[in-house]
Amino acid sequence: MDTVFNGMYEDYNGHKLYRFPFEDTEAVIVVPKTPRADKAWIWKGFYFQAFPKFDFAMLDAGFYLAFVRSNTNFPVARTIEVRDKFYDFMTRTLDFPAKVALFGLSRGAWFIYAWAVKNPEKVACIYADNPMCDFKSTYLGTGAGDGLPDKVPSLLEEFGYASVEEAAAALSAGPVDEIDPLAKAGVPIIHVAATDDQIVPYEENTAVLAQRYRNMGGRIKVITHPGLHHPHGLENPTPVVEFIKACMDLR
Repeated sequence: MDTVFNGMYEDYNGHKLYRFPFEDTEAVIVVPKTPRADKAWIWKGFYFQAFPKFDFAMLDAGFYLAFVRSNTNFPVARTIEVRDKFYDFMTRTLDFPAKVALFGLSRGAWFIYAWAVKNPEKVACIYADNPMCDFKSTYLGTGAGDGLPDKVPSLLEEFGYASVEEAAAALSAGPVDEIDPLAKAGVPIIHVAATDDQIVPYEENTAVLAQRYRNMGGRIKVITHPGLHHPHGLENPTPVVEFIKACMDLR
């Protein structure tokens, strides 16, 4: 990486972080102190550096960490196109493995699922934490939660909905309605979810997605814990790290 990026790196908890312009945004690659021989990598969907305990654990386990910043708040088509180009850069230019582990916090899960369902053959596994799986539940407040009314105008604008009513009537509510390609491809999934999440209600998001995925024959592990939407991640991320390591070994 030093030769690719002219040796310009930052320290990231003892690992080398390379930050560089990509398309009309910014990308990051973090090189672990001791990389795995297979050059395994994990791609974080949103909120880089947020709740990094898991990130550090994966780096310590030898995984490269990749990230491309989004110039949109939601996974609309132009954002997915940039991610397609970033994947090609990682696998073709930098020779990373064709299958990647995807990782998303909160709405970051919507980003990774949106890319994954279009590219299931490129996904080794998915880890989502307190994930937004149903935008109608999370943003519009159509269920137990209060919704996120301050973010609804942006959602309507970016997806081109004329009204809240039109968004609520959309055929797809997000990942809960789009996971069939992942089940058919046999992509393993793990979710960590707080049962008292007030922003992304567990019963309307992870619980629904998990049941549907199992009904499709998909493999999904769910780790629940008491608590609210924040903080993200397990106090001890080892169970998730081991799940991903096992998935990568089976690529």
